[in-house]
Amino acid sequence: MRAFRLAYDGRPFYGFQRQPDVKTVEGTLFGTLETAGIIDAGETPPGYAAAGRTDAGVSAVAQTVAFEAPDWCTPAALNGRLPGSIRAWAAADVPESFHATHAASERHYTYHLHAPDADDAAAAEAAARLSGEHDFHNFTSDETGTVRDVAVGVDRDGEFLEITVAASGFPRGFVRRVVGVLAEVAVHGHPLDRVDETLGEASLQGGKGVPRMPAEPLVLTGVDYPGVEFAVDEEAATSARGVFEARRVGGLERVRVAESVLAGLE
Repeated sequence: MRAFRLAYDGRPFYGFQRQPDVKTVEGTLFGTLETAGIIDAGETPPGYAAAGRTDAGVSAVAQTVAFEAPDWCTPAALNGRLPGSIRAWAAADVPESFHATHAASERHYTYHLHAPDADDAAAAEAAARLSGEHDFHNFTSDETGTVRDVAVGVDRDGEFLEITVAASGFPRGFVRRVVGVLAEVAVHGHPLDRVDETLGEASLQGGKGVPRMPAEPLVLTGVDYPGVEFAVDEEAATSARGVFEARRVGGLERVRVAESVLAGLE
């Protein structure tokens, strides 16, 4: 068995999990494994599991998949067949019993919230109140598995609040709703009691419901596996850096164009 770290730009995909008739990260990976002769069409790789299922638009630097891979199947070899929007960059040999979902001890997400005028102190206090073990039933559409022990952190980086959320696992839509509550308090001026309300026993619906923030600023930044050491494939990592540097430059160019148009409208 071999585990691979994957980085991907989530914007072109309808999420991670394979689905019929739409483009997903997992579906693209399986298609690559088919063309490489590792699996037949429609099959799932032997022993396959993934660390998690990111939503449509969510990117990753540490998504992890594991399956029975032939010796030649290195991160660089995978990248020779994968589209540029998905890059393998590290790998580890793991026991046959390894399960990429269940073996993960902690997952880390980072949300890049553009909030130049936010109340940073209020954001920090809200993050502190959200941290710890709570029943987050108002933060997900899931009906079970809503009690979680999470750590929420907030750091200022220029015009952005970098919001980090870590836990062993997350219910559906959870992280984006955590950011939604932080934005309500730190950006829109809601009182800190709003955090306590969302953590209460009452089910919040309609206008009182917890908002879910857009997916594109969210990145899966880490997945921890005790005892597993991933070796970076430098050729593959260089390829991944090139892809995301091009994405960074493209983003800067789009910002520059928008600034030019705004200047012309003054």
